[in-house]
Amino acid sequence: MDAAMLTLGVLAVAALLFATEIIPLAVTAMGAAIALGLLGVLTPAQVFSGLSNSTVVLFAGMFIIGAAMFQTGLAQKIGIAVVKKSGSDERPLMAALMLITIVLSSVSSNTATVACLMPVVIQICAAAKLPVSPQLMALAVAANVGGTITMIGTPPNILMSATLQATGLEPFGFFEFAWIGIPLSIAGMLYMLTIGRKLCPRHMVDADASAGSGSKEEAKDTRKMMICAAILLGVVTAMVLEKEIHIPMQMSAIIGGLLCVLTGCLNEKQAYEGIDWTTIFLFAGMLPLASAMEKSGAGALIANFVVGLMGDAPSPYLIVVAMFILSCGLTQFMSNTAAAALLAPIAISIAQSIGVSPYPVVMAIGIAASCAFTTPVATPPNTLVLGPGKFRFMDYVKIGLPLVFVSLIVCVAIIPLVWPFK
Repeated sequence: MDAAMLTLGVLAVAALLFATEIIPLAVTAMGAAIALGLLGVLTPAQVFSGLSNSTVVLFAGMFIIGAAMFQTGLAQKIGIAVVKKSGSDERPLMAALMLITIVLSSVSSNTATVACLMPVVIQICAAAKLPVSPQLMALAVAANVGGTITMIGTPPNILMSATLQATGLEPFGFFEFAWIGIPLSIAGMLYMLTIGRKLCPRHMVDADASAGSGSKEEAKDTRKMMICAAILLGVVTAMVLEKEIHIPMQMSAIIGGLLCVLTGCLNEKQAYEGIDWTTIFLFAGMLPLASAMEKSGAGALIANFVVGLMGDAPSPYLIVVAMFILSCGLTQFMSNTAAAALLAPIAISIAQSIGVSPYPVVMAIGIAASCAFTTPVATPPNTLVLGPGKFRFMDYVKIGLPLVFVSLIVCVAIIPLVWPFK
């Protein structure tokens, strides 16, 4: 059996394990890379090349800075101030809640953002006697779309850039995602403030959940909050000016992480605990698989098959739509990082096979992987609001499907304008 078929076999098994999560995601990813090494498709150095990738350092540094934001109370303070100033009317509260969630999710963990703001929202809804379900669904939606604004907002964004770089192409810039992320976030807000809000159930706050939602607030050190804010601002500025100051993004991120520990914003143990090691090893395992897809010709085989289904001369728009639907469909039931990692090298091969730029196709896959709105297991923010919002599975489907359609329209309209096919 040739290398391409061996790679496709490993890819198929990995896809099944990702979808079912019979074993942990990170174990599947690293196992796939090791399997390719044992089968002779990759060399031992290539198998573990993902662990030495500079993007892993970027991940780690930003995870630590994000953890410091929540450890010092900076994120909570910002969130509480913005949400409380909006008053107790349903729409202004939802608008303020989504806005701050989008901002926080663009530079830190969207899961941590939801976990931090959810008790605040529950308390406000209980005091104002407002239905809590629409606010919590809006919180989850904002966390998902907010992550699409920057490279560090969500793992698929970083993965898209790293995959381009691994195949010898120029990666996306730090704020380049904002061209589509900001319009998508605006569309998500408008949708929830109009159609989505009406489709939500109208459950009131459970008195027991309200009492246990964290009304007890630990005293926080204002000085540490200010230090953390300064570090975050400095790191983001350095990343934006990467080419001008000649400091790689991963170096800025790790310097920021080290400063958070050295200044006492969090201790060493908290820094280690703040790193999402599943994402780190999932990323490190999928990069060698992406490389094997390209070098073995497996990506070209899939590309030719997909292009064949689309006809002799498929429209680039059709490819963008097809990849968006496939990525978005997969991410409703499996890790969005895993879905994006599986599809990115295939998309590059498809684009190159018909002579168009891979950038719009890859961007569509990365953004679609964050449009995880239609199931409670699609993304951690969705799962977090499930119980407190008293949602059923079909609530996510009813609210999420129209939003997926809206997101597709936004992507098809904007992505080719920013990243042309030729």
